[in-house]
Amino acid sequence: MALENLIVFNKAYSLAMEVFEMTKTFPPEEKYSLIDQIRRSSRSVCANIGEGYRKKIYPKSFVSKLVDADGECAETIVHLMFSKDCGYIDVAYFEKIRNGYLEVGKILGAIINKPDNFLN
Repeated sequence: MALENLIVFNKAYSLAMEVFEMTKTFPPEEKYSLIDQIRRSSRSVCANIGEGYRKKIYPKSFVSKLVDADGECAETIVHLMFSKDCGYIDVAYFEKIRNGYLEVGKILGAIINKPDNFLN
């Protein structure tokens, strides 16, 4: 199975692209702080899933990278909270994106707890 066929990767990728588009509306003074941080963490979710998937012949490395991806989900949610509380996004949009990242986190947690289904 190719990386692009993984549901969790596709959900995370779609969310990262949504974060990218969302941050285009943020004020310029956030360019090197909140914009940079949230874009990095959202993209890192996908990157860690990809790296872990390529390391799936090594079970501990596979799980470790998925744990990193889950951590990046949590970091992205914190940046979304700042985005909401600074008034850059409204509550409904925050909830939509946050729920997407919570879903990605749940899927990652399920894989982390039962990685054998994905190992070679």
